[in-house]
Amino acid sequence: MKINKIKEMSSPELEKELGELKSELFKLRFSLATNGLDNPMKIKEVKKDIARINTILTQRKLADRS
Repeated sequence: MKINKIKEMSSPELEKELGELKSELFKLRFSLATNGLDNPMKIKEVKKDIARINTILTQRKLADRS
């Protein structure tokens, strides 16, 4: 997911997307442990998307305090 797309989303949408990505990460890790993945790099991509969303949410919370 691109950072521009993330910035356009509202905070509730980001919270929802964050939950979905965490669920997907769990499923990917489980799949990797049990039977292997076709593309193990998918885990890295999902982790980066989670970090991007967390960064934007933190920036918005800090901006609201000021």
